[in-house]
Amino acid sequence: MRPVRVIVVDDEALARERITALVRATPRLTLVGEAVNGLEALDLIESLAPELVLIDVDMPELGGFGVVAARGETTKPGFVFITAYDEYAIQAFEVDALDYLLKPVSEERFAVTVERALARLGSNPQAPLRVARAMTTREGHRTRFVVRRGSTHTFVAAKDVAWIDVEDNYLQLHAGGRAHLVRGTMKDAEQELDPAMFVRVHRSAMVNVNFIVGIDAQPAGYAIRLSDGTKLRTSRQYAARVRELLQPFRR
Repeated sequence: MRPVRVIVVDDEALARERITALVRATPRLTLVGEAVNGLEALDLIESLAPELVLIDVDMPELGGFGVVAARGETTKPGFVFITAYDEYAIQAFEVDALDYLLKPVSEERFAVTVERALARLGSNPQAPLRVARAMTTREGHRTRFVVRRGSTHTFVAAKDVAWIDVEDNYLQLHAGGRAHLVRGTMKDAEQELDPAMFVRVHRSAMVNVNFIVGIDAQPAGYAIRLSDGTKLRTSRQYAARVRELLQPFRR
């Protein structure tokens, strides 16, 4: 049986070296890559297709749960979360992680984790990981999205998104003259984004009020004009919400 392909993700060099040493000392595992942050981890997952990711929970910019959220309901890889704080244990299992390791990681505990992970991967390798909420929020509201550009990943700030619509099973973010696809639903966006900034105007569209330059009354609602030249029509269902929040923009 071939070794399981593993990447290790941790922003702390000593902690990362400790985990990579344990991986290299385990015959049934093979180390294929290392990352120092969540964006690098997403890039390596795309390019190296590991079967197992050993990842730190608490990292600057994008932590372990944020990586899971950015991946969405995908089937691979399996995740083992590593952290110095046991407060994340429950959340790790809520997203169906293979296991949870508390720093400093001992050889004995690592061996137990390997057994658990291999057993889970072997018994149900296609089981999807439940989506976690990205740790990119402030005061309960999402402040940014992780988007893919080719084979790399980057952030798009929520405040820079002019409007959002639906593209198949994805949300399409319109920001800076470009469109970015991210996993999620309009319901997710409505729940996660700041309602003082984003207003849903249609079953399949949401706008950032900071980009509105005008609102024109229509027989069945309103036509909203944005600073990038986009024109969106509201539906009857959302017309009252638009009237309530966007009174200063009416003409």
